[in-house]
Amino acid sequence: MAIVPWKWLTIMEGRAMGTIDLERETMTDESKLEETLETKLDKIAKRSRQDPKMEFSYLMMLFNKRNLMSCFHELDGKKAVGIDRRTKEDYGRDLESNVEGLIERMKTMSYRAQPVREVLIPKASGGSRPLGISCIEDKIIQMMFAKILGAIYEPLFRETSFGFRPGRNCHQALKAVGQYTYENHCKVVIDLDLENYFGSIEHTKLVALIRIKIKDERFVRYLVRMLKSGILSEGELLRTAEGTPQGSIVSPILANIFGHYAMDKWFEDSVRKHIRGNAGMFRYCDDCVICVNDREDANNILIAMEGRLKRFGLRMNAKKTRVVPFDKWKARKGMKQGVFTFLGFELYIGRSRKGGVLTKYKTEGKRFRRKLKEVNAWCRRSRSFSKLQNFWKVFCKKLQGHINYYAISHNGRVVERFVDRAVKIFFKWINRRSQRRCMSWEQFQKFLRVFPPPKVTIKFRMF
Repeated sequence: MAIVPWKWLTIMEGRAMGTIDLERETMTDESKLEETLETKLDKIAKRSRQDPKMEFSYLMMLFNKRNLMSCFHELDGKKAVGIDRRTKEDYGRDLESNVEGLIERMKTMSYRAQPVREVLIPKASGGSRPLGISCIEDKIIQMMFAKILGAIYEPLFRETSFGFRPGRNCHQALKAVGQYTYENHCKVVIDLDLENYFGSIEHTKLVALIRIKIKDERFVRYLVRMLKSGILSEGELLRTAEGTPQGSIVSPILANIFGHYAMDKWFEDSVRKHIRGNAGMFRYCDDCVICVNDREDANNILIAMEGRLKRFGLRMNAKKTRVVPFDKWKARKGMKQGVFTFLGFELYIGRSRKGGVLTKYKTEGKRFRRKLKEVNAWCRRSRSFSKLQNFWKVFCKKLQGHINYYAISHNGRVVERFVDRAVKIFFKWINRRSQRRCMSWEQFQKFLRVFPPPKVTIKFRMF
């Protein structure tokens, strides 16, 4: 393959896109030299939005010194280090020289991502979740890849996809599901569970999907190298043909691209045209629910979805995937309906203050008990490392984090109950900091009046 000088990439991009005047582009315009990375990404996003079939041929020009240094400064220096044990501070001591060397290696195709260091994070439900930690230089490149891919694909993603997208969060996904089940005659909900989604993404299929939009062969080759860099697990280098390491900066956007083609686009373009009623699918990365207003349609969708997932190398967890009755009209007649879980909440049909029916939310029972166990374990582990007030201050910050996520409409009382039990757990462990009892319950109540726990207020309203 012929190597194209990078100084001509902008001109060639203009020819390919048909949006840049050649004579103007060859001029040394200072305003173009000062153009920021954000401006360039905005232009890419605009083109992708205006023409969903737009193909992008020259993207490597964005990997310049200024942009890579910008990506470096965005990295969190407190994150764990990769296999080279090089911190952000170490790399930043001679930043310009390091980045210039990185660019030279990329121009000659001699840059190769190093294997990621695997760390196993215990799961509360049992087992462990692998977390991949990349080297600082690879994080810079991943950041650039994530920005470019986000600019191209973000305008194409469906409105019902919420995971790891700018301006979107879990609460918005929950609200969208609740509104759909309330405003439409939803009869059943498919609670879809995907097994090991990040670890099951096949590299060949992912690259084939990316080639639909991206024709820059250098860009794709570096992406392939990144995917095949390998995992260093317990001193052994593993190279696999599937999976994007969780913890990698570029993994969320790659997972969303794969999910977009494997599920979202297929559902909107094909499934909804071949069913009798209406259906809506809402996805937060690998957490997905499908609301259907016909039971037969739901069964057909489930069969078709299983086949579609197999085609893309994904697996449906048969033990956790359920079809849940969720008919508000039957609920009005007193007929019991089901409950399904989504993003740590249980969604059910309840009564409003005026006697009507609506979709309500409460903390998932398993999640509630698991979080209390985590509070108990943390208090036990941390009780002797700081003074009481500092211990309480950190404890309250953790409680506030729980409140910020779970304190939504209809769930205030459940969160209050959680805070009450967590405070009692705290009281139990402060009296086990030594062989002598620290304070009585009456003394602890006086302490709470001076240093009250975080107040539970609704952080996100669902209506």
